[in-house]
Amino acid sequence: MEKDFEAMISGYISENVGIADHFLSDNLAAHLKKNILALQKKKLLVPAGTGKDHNVLHDSEVRGDAIYWLDRAHNDTYENEFLDQIDDFIKYLNRSCFAGIIQSEFHYSLYEAGTFYKRHVDQFLNNPQRKFSMISYLNENWKESDGGQLKIYQSYNDKKISPVSGKSVFFKSNELQHEVLVTNEPRMSITGWLKTG
Repeated sequence: MEKDFEAMISGYISENVGIADHFLSDNLAAHLKKNILALQKKKLLVPAGTGKDHNVLHDSEVRGDAIYWLDRAHNDTYENEFLDQIDDFIKYLNRSCFAGIIQSEFHYSLYEAGTFYKRHVDQFLNNPQRKFSMISYLNENWKESDGGQLKIYQSYNDKKISPVSGKSVFFKSNELQHEVLVTNEPRMSITGWLKTG
């Protein structure tokens, strides 16, 4: 896994965005996709909002995904395998970059066809705990025509990243504006943040 960890960190250092094409194994990505589809069938996914606590707003004209938070208390083998891998990445990141990350939070995310998330940053105005954003994709056989790319805005070189299964993306939460472009097919991921304090 250290090869993928290093790819994420090297990409972040050189281009402000780290990408590892095979951060998730095919087996793990497939099982996490089954999990999110099961959650959808049980109607356990909830509409995502913007903001925090009592300031959360739900507006499908801004953000259209539905989410479900990962938690070790679920005792799900594949969620825990994913969280173990994140813990290993955090240790590697702290050891190599002195990042000071002490915790993380992740949720499943499902965008139905026709939905999107408008341009934004991931850090709350009055809470700087989110230091890095990470997204791991669960979409097999994704094509360019399926849409749903992650568009990252940079002054010198905007990026469009296709949400291909197994791929993970890593960037600073308070620095890069980004959006999820309109998806033409159901688009699944695990999205979250590496945090301090």
